[in-house]
Amino acid sequence: MIRITSVPLPIGFTDKTIRKAVCKKLRIDEVQIKRASLFKCSLDARKKENIHYTATIDVDLTSGESTTLKRYGSSNVFHAEPYRYELPKSRQRLNLRPIVVGSGPAGLFAALILSQAGERPILIERGRDVDNRINDVERFWASGVLDTKSNVQFGEGGAGTFSDGKLNTGTKDSRARKVLEEFVANGAPNDILYLAKPHIGTDKLRPTVKNIRKRIISLGGTVMFEAKLTKILSNNGSVTGAEIELGGKIEKMETNDIILAIGHSARDTFKMLFDNGIIMESKPFSIGARIEHLQSATDIAQFGGEAKALGLPPADYKLAVHLKNGRGVYTFCMCPGGCVVAAASEENRLVTNGMSLYDRGNINSNSALLVSVSPKDFGSSSPLSGIEFQRRLESAAFSLGGGRYSAPIQRVGDFLKRRKSTGFGDVLPTYKPDTAFAVLDDCLPEFVADSMREGILEMDKRLHGFAANDALLTAVESRSSSPVRIIRNNDLQSPVMRGLYPCGEGAGYAGGIISAAVDGIKCAEAVLCRGDKNK
Repeated sequence: MIRITSVPLPIGFTDKTIRKAVCKKLRIDEVQIKRASLFKCSLDARKKENIHYTATIDVDLTSGESTTLKRYGSSNVFHAEPYRYELPKSRQRLNLRPIVVGSGPAGLFAALILSQAGERPILIERGRDVDNRINDVERFWASGVLDTKSNVQFGEGGAGTFSDGKLNTGTKDSRARKVLEEFVANGAPNDILYLAKPHIGTDKLRPTVKNIRKRIISLGGTVMFEAKLTKILSNNGSVTGAEIELGGKIEKMETNDIILAIGHSARDTFKMLFDNGIIMESKPFSIGARIEHLQSATDIAQFGGEAKALGLPPADYKLAVHLKNGRGVYTFCMCPGGCVVAAASEENRLVTNGMSLYDRGNINSNSALLVSVSPKDFGSSSPLSGIEFQRRLESAAFSLGGGRYSAPIQRVGDFLKRRKSTGFGDVLPTYKPDTAFAVLDDCLPEFVADSMREGILEMDKRLHGFAANDALLTAVESRSSSPVRIIRNNDLQSPVMRGLYPCGEGAGYAGGIISAAVDGIKCAEAVLCRGDKNK
């Protein structure tokens, strides 16, 4: 297979356009092309008068590949092998079925790999299956009545099930391709395999997650919902089993391997682990609010006034500034054409997040606007101090909104001037169940609010209109990443308990769907390679 990089393609390109570009690059006739497909594709909008795509294309020829490479081979034209994931060759059979805790990306892919290896994992999830979970969440958004067992944080698919479904990642791990291929095999759009900034959208991610669950079961795995880990059983520093709360009763399951993919919001589970001597530490994360603009304004700022006429996709952005006070301020989880959602998991504590569908067709764009915080800000040296810091902010936001999960909201122009908003301008809130005008300084630490103000003004220099008066801030965004890291060794096991594998974003080793799924695969591989060792 020949791989060609840095190929320009016009807006609205087709398969025929791709083949013509290949012919031009390799100086061959189209009849010599057996197959031409996109490997990577990104939108280049650096020059608004010449917006186009830049692609990497994989080509199979009917014959003459070596001759073509000798004739035209360069750093941009070279031989490439198709990706193929392989299970560890050194794996050994397990004595007992492994248990995976949590069905977010890390847990799902850990269970999938173990199933594909024939090890029949038991996947337990404290929340409900995705269909029931959708009903529970939509009821919460409509009524303001929270189900603490089934919400945006807990349930099949993890927090990513109610998100933009972003799949771009900074990881260079080749396993990321395995994740994308499995998503596509289970119903996700094929374009995630080549887009530089792929996303599924919450509407397409939900059935994909369900299909992965069905695949795990078809391979001999077991999936249990409303099943909560309450204790890890051990003997002489090794896992021997787990206690599970299921249907109001405690059940014991024998196992020598537990993958902890509990997500960043399982606060009671973190405490249980800490009380049982599992080594963990508080870690830096970020807090702030959601900022909303009209999507049309974001499109114009990024692409120019002809964005709509050109048929370009909804524009996104990624902004970051470093302030003189040493804080970093940045945008995170930007949702083009999306909405701000209520993402609480505990009573009387308010949390926001962002979500969009695959078509990103809503009128507003939104993003988290975050300020970095570290353990020195938490007010305690306890490994769980970051959780308590989050709780204080979420409780303050709940009270400021007036209760029933109404979110405190403020126009950006008023936030910059430290005054309460009295009405909306062009941008209307998308958050449900309701919003209430407030001064966000009343629920945010002073250094956070001041850093956000400075950051907004700096970001406006890079993205015109970011500091628009009518843009909206909705508080509080507190779950950007885990406030805890569960320590693990190079073999991915806890240093105090063999057979326990802290995994994914909740354990502090990932950030986003792809990196969490990759970590789940790595932990599954570690279980497979351990096999009968140390037992």
